Amino acid sequence: MFTTRFAVFLTLAIVATVAPAAHAAPVNMTWNVGGAQRSAIVYAPANAATTKVPVVFAFHGFGDTNDNFQGVGMEEAWPQAIVVYPQGLPVTRNGATLPGWQSEKGGNGDRDLLFVDAALTSLRSKYKVDDSRVYATGFSNGAIFTFLLWAERPGVFAALSAVAGRLATGVVPAVPKPFLQVGGKDDGNIPFAQQEQAMAAARRVNGVAKGEGCGRNCTLYPSASGTPVITVIHDGGHEWPEGISQRIAKFFQSYSLSH
Repeated sequence: MFTTRFAVFLTLAIVATVAPAAHAAPVNMTWNVGGAQRSAIVYAPANAATTKVPVVFAFHGFGDTNDNFQGVGMEEAWPQAIVVYPQGLPVTRNGATLPGWQSEKGGNGDRDLLFVDAALTSLRSKYKVDDSRVYATGFSNGAIFTFLLWAERPGVFAALSAVAGRLATGVVPAVPKPFLQVGGKDDGNIPFAQQEQAMAAARRVNGVAKGEGCGRNCTLYPSASGTPVITVIHDGGHEWPEGISQRIAKFFQSYSLSH
């Protein structure tokens, strides 16, 4: 188990669900965005410079670091993808100033939305990015930012996933997108009622209503237009549950912008 002040994760038993692919050593990439130095840990498959590959952005929670958050192992869950662990800048929440992400449009000068734009542009210059297969996931404050990306960059992402997150005030996604949300009933950081509100909003946006079982703790809300919602509701707290990286990777693999 590894922890931070505000984020708690469970060590993952990594079980590959797809054929293995060799990764180069992770690279720490940096950018100057609006006068601020930004960075991300990037895992790229060995063929990323010659073959079109998907990209997954994974955003840490408030008070965490990308170095710690890479422990969720998205690059192991989907070795064929470029996996990007961006580092947040100091942001103030409830009187504490720690690394995190903007929650609403215009917050912190939109520095994090612009960061994602710049990072993706840079990745395209370095690797053969498959623009039809770009995805975002995040935990806690990173999940809240993922909702903002859905609302503000719907043409960029093929599918998204939020773990222990909620919708910030004024964030209203409008374009249907395949979406997977994970929530804990005993979450003491982001009340489960707020997570349920976000799940309900995702179903409204995607125009889905009737759910059906899709495994333990899992409900699938099918969509005739290819934009389903999946909710995974567990009895735990504010955490990234074991096996969720694999579930998210498998979900993302099913969708592209041309799907």
